[in-house]
Amino acid sequence: MKKRVILVTGASRGIGAATAKLLGKQGATVAVNYLHSEAGARAVSDDIRANGGRSLIVKADVRDESQVNAMVSEVTREFGGIDTLVVNASIGFPIRPFVEYGWADFQAKVNGEMAAAFFCCKAVVGPMLDRRDGRIIAISSSLSRHPGEGFCAHSAAKSGLDGFMRALALELGPRGIRVNVVAPGLTETDATANIPIAHKEAVARHAPLRRVAQPEDVAGAVLMLASDDARFLTGLYVPVSGGALMI
Repeated sequence: MKKRVILVTGASRGIGAATAKLLGKQGATVAVNYLHSEAGARAVSDDIRANGGRSLIVKADVRDESQVNAMVSEVTREFGGIDTLVVNASIGFPIRPFVEYGWADFQAKVNGEMAAAFFCCKAVVGPMLDRRDGRIIAISSSLSRHPGEGFCAHSAAKSGLDGFMRALALELGPRGIRVNVVAPGLTETDATANIPIAHKEAVARHAPLRRVAQPEDVAGAVLMLASDDARFLTGLYVPVSGGALMI
């Protein structure tokens, strides 16, 4: 990873932070994107530097095309280009039954998810095409294929993300760009801190590995797909769920 420049969106906490730290530990130069938590992003960047890596924090709302373009330009000026994109930034949504869902909340989740992926991919793909080399890895969710009650917006948004990534894998593959999806199951982050312990234990009992995921488990899958050792893997949907979702 020592010659890699990787942009991780939503990297100030949770899965994004774990991914940025692991890639940095493997020698990559990592741009740490954040929107609200500058302190969190700085802590991640400091961790990468403490382990001998190079890093930069970049603020941008990835649902905004102009902010995404400015972010990519800043990273390119600093490090000379981006060869790997991790589409991770979380788009918030209410958890409630479909019959109680309002269109505005549903639309905000689906549109926000797709805008973030579209704008980030569009901003980095040009130079990747010129080099005939690049990697795009999107963080989806096992809920895109195994929905849960209250998660209709999330399931729809992540299903759309999955389809978009498959289309990019097909279109960009002939030009040397690999596109894959990592789909975590229930993962222990601050975003899932309010989920009852009993529910987490039930999920763990359903998984052959008998536990829920840690952010580092998801980061490991991203590292695998970003590696040159995965050079013939594209168009994949990789569930990181301890075997709870088998394909």
